Amino acid sequence: MWIKRRPDWDIPESQVTPESIYRQRRRFLTQAGAGTALALTAGLMGPGARALAQEGSQEPSAGLYPVRRNEAYAVERELTEEKLATTYNNFYEFGSSKNIWRQAQEMQLRPWTVAVSGLVEQERSFDIDELLAHMPLEERVYRFRCVEAWAMVVPWSGFELSHLVALARPKAEARYLRFTTAEQPEAMRGLRASWYPWPYQEGLTLAEARHPLAFMASGIYGKPMPAQNGAPLRLVLPWKYGFKSIKSIVAIEFLAERPTTFWETIAANEYGFWANVNPEVPHPRWSQAEEEILGTDEKVPTRLYNGYEEQVAGLYADMDGEAEKLFM
Repeated sequence: MWIKRRPDWDIPESQVTPESIYRQRRRFLTQAGAGTALALTAGLMGPGARALAQEGSQEPSAGLYPVRRNEAYAVERELTEEKLATTYNNFYEFGSSKNIWRQAQEMQLRPWTVAVSGLVEQERSFDIDELLAHMPLEERVYRFRCVEAWAMVVPWSGFELSHLVALARPKAEARYLRFTTAEQPEAMRGLRASWYPWPYQEGLTLAEARHPLAFMASGIYGKPMPAQNGAPLRLVLPWKYGFKSIKSIVAIEFLAERPTTFWETIAANEYGFWANVNPEVPHPRWSQAEEEILGTDEKVPTRLYNGYEEQVAGLYADMDGEAEKLFM
């Protein structure tokens, strides 16, 4: 007899926070017109291809949201309050305080392109709105764990990074990806901090990038992504500490050698390349055994790989000799 085993992050529908808490029913809009300059395969065509941005909207992608929630990605905690998740942010380009959301509104979000280069069949740049309109957009509820030992639960809208990897057609020798954040000096006053190695860059192995949990987010709480949360396109890696989930991406490069990342350059002993969540490996200046649920005084035990061990542990099965390094 075949018995279906539910993954440890999947819970009954009755325990999932209702969608009505933060959004109305999904709006069905008109199908996008023909003539886009972006040619994608039929297998990548999704809900985004059936909606255009509302005319006159300040956010061209507003008409794409909300999108269908993928119920396979559910967690046992309630969603973090939207106002809190969108006003308590780390985004060092705008400053080192958590209260940078007002300053972030000065960032110019259009025009916006994402350049794909390096070890790919053809280097190219994608207009963000054409890309979003033709990707299979969905909503996923993920745990989010900051290296600073606070945590939240967020409904992200976007698409699997693997779709973009497939579109890029990496060459056989490609083993890593390097992501780069935008630099807008007039809006991003944090760039004046010359002791930081700008631009912000992060990296993944190609295997990590192809994992189904790796997600490119363009929206949050059924709406377009706010600037302070990484608009118009950011990475979300729920099994890693939050600083790996790079914001406001303008470039993705495929490489043969492992790239050195922003925080690794500054303090490799504290913020290394892998940054996988592990309660048994403390940060040099604080414990990671517990995490504080944002918006509450509640502290709960940290879970290995942030609760996604069953899904991602296989990525690192051949690296047992470097186990501790995987969590730095």
